[in-house]
Amino acid sequence: MSATMAGPALRDGAAPKPREMMHLNTRSDARGAVRAAVHLGLIVASGALVAVSPWWLVVPAMVLAGVVQAALFAPLHETCHYTAFKSRRANAVVGWLAALPALRNWHFYQQFHLAHHKHTQNPEHDPELSPPPPGDLAAYVYRVVGVPYWVAQLTVWARGWRGDLSAYWFIHPASAPRVVASIRVGSALTVVLAVVAGLVFGWSSVLLFWVGPQLLGQPLLRLYLLTEHTGCTEDANGLTNTRTMLTAAPVRLLMWEMPFHAEHHLYPFIPFHRLRDAHAVLRDRLAHVGTGYAAWHVEHVRELRQARRG
Repeated sequence: MSATMAGPALRDGAAPKPREMMHLNTRSDARGAVRAAVHLGLIVASGALVAVSPWWLVVPAMVLAGVVQAALFAPLHETCHYTAFKSRRANAVVGWLAALPALRNWHFYQQFHLAHHKHTQNPEHDPELSPPPPGDLAAYVYRVVGVPYWVAQLTVWARGWRGDLSAYWFIHPASAPRVVASIRVGSALTVVLAVVAGLVFGWSSVLLFWVGPQLLGQPLLRLYLLTEHTGCTEDANGLTNTRTMLTAAPVRLLMWEMPFHAEHHLYPFIPFHRLRDAHAVLRDRLAHVGTGYAAWHVEHVRELRQARRG
């Protein structure tokens, strides 16, 4: 087998250089369209389930719808790297639309996320570490419930409408006008769509199919995101500062293969549908490979409780 077919040879204590992994940089409009269509189908199906459920199953159905809606974070994230599709325009359009239900903005998040990649786990510069991971059980619950998340999104809206994003160091002054315009258009469109839906279908529909699912689904996304870097090294070593989670195929499908997160951080140019191949190359070198989200959080809560007693 040729070296190209076999993949790069790993050196002790090191990951392959980016140029050695470029054979996995195969972006595809078709792959992105299929995954986006599946995700859209799940949104429609979960919404239909809310509509037909008897009263005693409405909340569970809303939780399911919320999980699917919250998972729109995955295409938002992937498109920020222009790896969901081969077309840059398709990445921008799909990503911008995917951001709206959770009050996010694609242009703002792209700047935030690229800064996170540049300064991963650097306490002074990684924007994902502001605020830092919860240090006790009360802070953990507060984070998971989602209060800081919603406050942060509404704050971005408010600052966008004021036209002042200077509080966000990762927004370059040259990019700020475009980000401000995007925030204004996105937030206005979100409010208008919600009002129109309320007037046409009734405000209970807005609650059942959007507000309720978002409030119920975001905590599960908070749980998911906490596993990506919490407890990993605070340095620039991509093999140790990020965690990959080996999880069920439906989770990988819904999250656009993001559970292979260490692989993504090491090689952000690799599209979602090739991350499994990257994992095959790297799996024996990764310091943090979890075997399940529930198990990780059970252990993490136990550690937080022990720290409190100590």
